[in-house]
Amino acid sequence: MRLPSWLKTRHLPDLPETRRLLRRHGLSTVCEEARCPNRGECFAKPTATFLILGPVCTRDCGFCSVTPGIPGPVDVHEPEQVAEAAAGMKLRYVVITSVTRDDLSDGGAGQFARTVTAVRRRLPEALVEVLVPDFRGDTDALGTVLDTRPDVFNHNMETVSGLYPLVRPRADYARSLDVLRNAKEFAPGISTKSGIMLGLGETEDEVLCLLSDLRLRGCDMLTIGQYLSPTRKHLPVVKYVLPETFERLRERALDMGFRFVASAPLVRSSMHAEEMYKGVK
Repeated sequence: MRLPSWLKTRHLPDLPETRRLLRRHGLSTVCEEARCPNRGECFAKPTATFLILGPVCTRDCGFCSVTPGIPGPVDVHEPEQVAEAAAGMKLRYVVITSVTRDDLSDGGAGQFARTVTAVRRRLPEALVEVLVPDFRGDTDALGTVLDTRPDVFNHNMETVSGLYPLVRPRADYARSLDVLRNAKEFAPGISTKSGIMLGLGETEDEVLCLLSDLRLRGCDMLTIGQYLSPTRKHLPVVKYVLPETFERLRERALDMGFRFVASAPLVRSSMHAEEMYKGVK
């Protein structure tokens, strides 16, 4: 389908200094690996979402451009490298995410904890958001991350329940909801957040059901954006959702009790994360 006018972004080249700094520390970003349409804007600030535990994912979701396969060993130097890169970028808000590592006994939770600790040691004034996988429902792994007291705990639902077999075949809708519920129960003082995509074939009623499920688990913040197929090998876009639909869903979500909602075609989970956090606080 032809890309509608509201999805065409103004061209902003990636800031070379940001790229060089990331490569110098041997780091990946989800901005690049997931082919985010906003990466030029974010790199020009500069800001970035650090992708830890390597660039290879043990799952193969139909919407995601991160390389699937057998990951390499965990890099013991990675936490300090992330901290140094964040300091070099003079970040005030650091977002840390990862590929899914079902090959690790803790799902990579220990590396999240070490990275948060390293960033806090290097940048004690910075705020930290973690965007985590489901850890296969392991509550011990979840506790390992929460013990570091991130400012925001994020786990993306991605899509509605009925589309999980197609979009996230190795994930589970109820398990992802449990991740958010358990995070709020284990650490009620930490803001929780989730994100979803539209345009994969969901109905608006299904979206509203998902939003209700999130609120029942105490989710505080929400992002809603348009799905864009990374390549022809990935799931196709079923529909380009109108901007007014995104606005209507934003208003409905706020009425449900979400404390902050970003809902627009080009919204992505980590975009303007600092502004969202400050909007809640």
